[in-house]
Amino acid sequence: MRLPRSLRWRLALSIAAVLVLAAAATFVAIYRGTGSELRNQIDRELRADSQSFLRHGLPPSATTSPAVEAAARAYVAGQPFRATARLLYVRSPRGGVVTNEPELLTPDREPGETSERQSEENREARALLNAPAGYSTVDIADVGDVRLLTTPVIRGGRRVATLGVGEPLEAAERAQRGVAGTFLVAGTLTLVAALLAAFLVAARTARPLRRMASVAARVDGGDLSPRMEAPGPPDEIRVLAESFDHMLDRLEDAFDRQREFVADASHELRTPLTVIRGQLEVLARQPDPSSQDVRRVEGLVRTEVLRMQRLVDDLLVLARADERAFLHPRTLELGAFADELLDGLRATADRRFELGELPDGTIAADPDRLAQALRNLLRNAIEHTEPGGLVRLAASARGGQLTITVDDDGPGIPSEHRERVFDRFHRTDRGRSRAAGGMGLGLSIAQAIVSAHGGRIRADESPEGGARIALDLPGFEPAPESRPRTRPLRPFSRKA
Repeated sequence: MRLPRSLRWRLALSIAAVLVLAAAATFVAIYRGTGSELRNQIDRELRADSQSFLRHGLPPSATTSPAVEAAARAYVAGQPFRATARLLYVRSPRGGVVTNEPELLTPDREPGETSERQSEENREARALLNAPAGYSTVDIADVGDVRLLTTPVIRGGRRVATLGVGEPLEAAERAQRGVAGTFLVAGTLTLVAALLAAFLVAARTARPLRRMASVAARVDGGDLSPRMEAPGPPDEIRVLAESFDHMLDRLEDAFDRQREFVADASHELRTPLTVIRGQLEVLARQPDPSSQDVRRVEGLVRTEVLRMQRLVDDLLVLARADERAFLHPRTLELGAFADELLDGLRATADRRFELGELPDGTIAADPDRLAQALRNLLRNAIEHTEPGGLVRLAASARGGQLTITVDDDGPGIPSEHRERVFDRFHRTDRGRSRAAGGMGLGLSIAQAIVSAHGGRIRADESPEGGARIALDLPGFEPAPESRPRTRPLRPFSRKA
């Protein structure tokens, strides 16, 4: 038998199976509990009747078997046995039996009764009369199971008779059959209702999952536009749907950025390749090129090759930014690191380089990558300032976070470009040439390096009127002195 593969049916059948098991366990507990309680009640009543028989039916004066038989016969004379009555009997050692049901314990052969039937009745009578002391259950053909309590009658230290009190268990069995019938009817109706309710619940539960599967299939086919958009309360399904939608948003954004990146990178590489090919074709068309033309073409080709090499190196940095081995952090002394960084840029441009206030302490970072990010920011500031313009590097600390700022007095960054200025190949001024404005990867590389350190980067307006790029980096440890010390502002001006 093959089980249905549908999630709805599997959930419905699972819920129904749990309900069936729960109902079965409840039925067994109630069925057995009912029977046990009724049998215990019968046992208590048999003990009470036996004690009453001993007190009122067998007085202490009856010390011989004939006296016991006479007293018992007088007690049971008015208590005939019925289906709902007690069975009472007294058996003396000499074999005499006094009972309220002589046909049961001393059966006579009735007309038309077979010898086999008479023998069966005799065996049943002996089973009742020879039952062991205490409680026992005896099966009687015409009556069913009979619960029996047998008690010896002691007079003068010797047993003068055996008292038996019994009651059919038909009432307890009838009650158990009633419980079973009720459970059968109610359980069947409950199971049908539960199966229907379980199917509806399973269908409602599986509906968003089927929608997710449909959306996933469309995404697998290349369409990243569909979303879950699961309504309803904030349950696990809605949380899963929102997480799925968020994942698709990021995936769609990543694919869009990847397509833009590939297109921009192809465009950036195509330009130097076109220049190289054009110059080589011009040189090839000359039958006897002069050494001056060869040197000119060589210089152009060398320049474009270096530009492509820088572009490829930058792309490799961006591609490796998510790798675990991208960073090799160690402890850096902030003041010495900043001095060395600005000293390296001091002779590259006619700018007023200033080293602002720095907190006294250390930071855990990769010195090479952090220097690469800050050089990109400083070069970006140089490119956007005039000769003699201001480029300032400063830092401040708050708790364990270090904020490094690069300020300039250039034209600044328009507010509408401050979010996108870190995108790859993005330029705020489309009129700037690649030779003058770079390839648009410097800020993207700085952002990747800062993100790899667990920090963030942002663009803002500088107090000097130009642009400010700020890096927030974790892992700063202030100097152990009681009061934090800062380095005084020191200018770095290019010497003529």
